[in-house]
Amino acid sequence: MPEEEWSQKAKSIIKVELAKKNIGYEALSEMLKNIGVQENKMNIANKLNRGKFSFILALQIFKALGLKNLRLED
Repeated sequence: MPEEEWSQKAKSIIKVELAKKNIGYEALSEMLKNIGVQENKMNIANKLNRGKFSFILALQIFKALGLKNLRLED
């Protein structure tokens, strides 16, 4: 799979989880602050829209969302 497809998949996974919980970037920013991660809503939006972010940020987002399991394939 080309890198662009991986980027698309990565951002789609996070955006789907946000949509399931009806959480926007501002609320996500606050949720991240609650676990000690400082990211403003614009930084989050830019990183997710590019699909270029660290796995660390992805794990932090999953933790902030309270995810216990993540489904990577349908």
